[in-house]
Amino acid sequence: MGSPGTPVLETIGLRKAFGHTEVLRGIDLAVAPRELVFVIGPSGSGKSTLLRCCNRLEEPTGGEVRVEGENICAPGVDINRVRQRIGFVFQSFNLYPHMTALGNVTLALRKVQGLTRAAADERGMAALRQVGLAEKAASYPAELSGGQQQRVAIARALALEPHILLFDEPTSALDPELVGGVLQVMRELRESGMTMVVVSHELSFARAAADRVVFMDHGQIVEQGAPEQIFGAAESQRVRDFVATITGHH
Repeated sequence: MGSPGTPVLETIGLRKAFGHTEVLRGIDLAVAPRELVFVIGPSGSGKSTLLRCCNRLEEPTGGEVRVEGENICAPGVDINRVRQRIGFVFQSFNLYPHMTALGNVTLALRKVQGLTRAAADERGMAALRQVGLAEKAASYPAELSGGQQQRVAIARALALEPHILLFDEPTSALDPELVGGVLQVMRELRESGMTMVVVSHELSFARAAADRVVFMDHGQIVEQGAPEQIFGAAESQRVRDFVATITGHH
């Protein structure tokens, strides 16, 4: 564990290339405990790749990713152990269709953490309660709305008791009327003190809930600051233009 003041997550000079295409070009980002950092930017700016490098779903080409001070790109790192500390919520919910909501939430607890079924079920139910779905524990994904499925996916990440949660466009696959329930869960997580990095186009949520907004373009961080700065008085014309296209305000 890092000393007090150690970022929960830090990237140092993070680079990622696919063939000759540089997708991340030296990203320096530090996320403090209990901080909600929102990452915005145009498609193809590298936002999702940044998140995926942070738990090595993608292998960085260069630079470092540190979790509580530990370089998780170092040789010999037990990445499964690291991933228990970094929860990941995907755009598509990635639930197993043949398992109940509770079964999906408890699978990693039993397989990765080795909990007994009873202990896993207890922790899984607590996680489902946290996302407001305890009464759906026995339901299968096909019986749930997209918003409910995404909340189950959040519960699955929470059940591992991570130190940080990464969200990759968690509402972009949802019908508009289902987005609010997922954002409400995220708001409650923030209030409970969870450290979070969110890639999303939900700018009104960013304005209301983020501690810091990071604007990426072409694999680099162009500007970052408090929501009121980024949405109100951004220094970069690129940031102002992007916010205008998303929000429809000029």
